Amino acid sequence: MNEAAPPERSPGAHIRSLMRSLDRVTLSTGMVNGGGWPYGSLVMTAVDQDGSPLMLLSDLAEHTANFNADPRMSLLFDGTNGLAEPLTGARVSVLGRVKKIEDERMAERYLRHHPSARMFAGFKDFNFYRVSVERAHIVAGFGEIHWVEASDILSERVPELEEAEAGIVEHMNEDHADAIQLYSSVLLGRDGEGWEMTGCDPEGCDLRLGGAIARLDYDAPVRDADETRKALVSLVKRARQSAAE
Repeated sequence: MNEAAPPERSPGAHIRSLMRSLDRVTLSTGMVNGGGWPYGSLVMTAVDQDGSPLMLLSDLAEHTANFNADPRMSLLFDGTNGLAEPLTGARVSVLGRVKKIEDERMAERYLRHHPSARMFAGFKDFNFYRVSVERAHIVAGFGEIHWVEASDILSERVPELEEAEAGIVEHMNEDHADAIQLYSSVLLGRDGEGWEMTGCDPEGCDLRLGGAIARLDYDAPVRDADETRKALVSLVKRARQSAAE
């Protein structure tokens, strides 16, 4: 008996998945001192649990002066790296408005994804920002070109999991490094030893080894620490079974 084919992802879910899987974007702003000309710059990003982009930026940067005058911006998430035909890969331009935040949970989430940024986080001229997504344009191959509204991109916020995330990540890294290694090497086929978890959200978890990152999705969304534990246990069982075959 043939297994049923997995349901197709909606364009919004595809956008959210791509945003979660990348750690850098091209940030485009309008130049305040250049007649509004578009200005693109490379910045490092993480996304909050609902998919909202987070950034740590310097007050001295050109793009910061630009969005202080006009908070509208575009973030290009490029998922085409390594493809022989890059134009067949997925990329999405996320449009939104940026706002400075003073939220310790969001800041820590960003810093877990970018550990080297901790040296800048305490500088007076560096601040954390969150982008309020309004819509996005995804191009993911022939026939997969869509404009999508924020309501179809962002996932529902789950306060119980937001509060539990830091503890889950710490526990996994300190007590279950072997499981994380199985996730990366067996389930994701990634090379190297010493992968660590940097975050978890309702749909999956994020891993890092040096400059390499990886995204592992759960079989089904979770809503709290207990459901997250069950999802992670299920994934490690699958990895051990695959490794034994």
